[in-house]
Amino acid sequence: MPELMTVEELGHYLRFTKKTIYRLLKQGSIPAVKIGNKWRFDKAAIDRWLHHNMEGARARILVVDDDEIIRSLFKETLEEEGHTVVTASTGAEGLECVKRWDFALVFLDLKMPDMDGAELLKQLRNIKPRLPVTIITGYPGSEMMERAFKQGPLGVMQKPFDASDIITAVNNFLHVAQPTRKA
Repeated sequence: MPELMTVEELGHYLRFTKKTIYRLLKQGSIPAVKIGNKWRFDKAAIDRWLHHNMEGARARILVVDDDEIIRSLFKETLEEEGHTVVTASTGAEGLECVKRWDFALVFLDLKMPDMDGAELLKQLRNIKPRLPVTIITGYPGSEMMERAFKQGPLGVMQKPFDASDIITAVNNFLHVAQPTRKA
């Protein structure tokens, strides 16, 4: 029997907002069934859809975190997946990287000693307003997080996490950023 998910459950599973899921439904690009007036998603079909849409998708990703273990986890995990990963240990280094190269996605620690993630995000938005950023945090309800949300749309990855969480976050982002493929 298929494992069916609601829009809310799918959002949690994929780390997408409801708005993104409804946009994908409207485009007809996500496998779904309508039962009554409610959308349902077969988990196995969603997993196949993600895998199909991720084939060949590779990206340059920036990770800004003062913790060497976190930077290494991202770098090793994502390079095994074929991505190019640049790391920075300070906000200033991260800012220089964004000025120098183009990135598909930035993972940014919220709490860093030299420049907190909210301030760095503000500066990144001034340089590249459309650059996708995911905040890495153990402080989701903090004042810094509130300041970060004021900078516009962003993803949030709550600590603790593991390699599979990193892969899921990147694959989900890359799928949404890729144009829909026609069969």
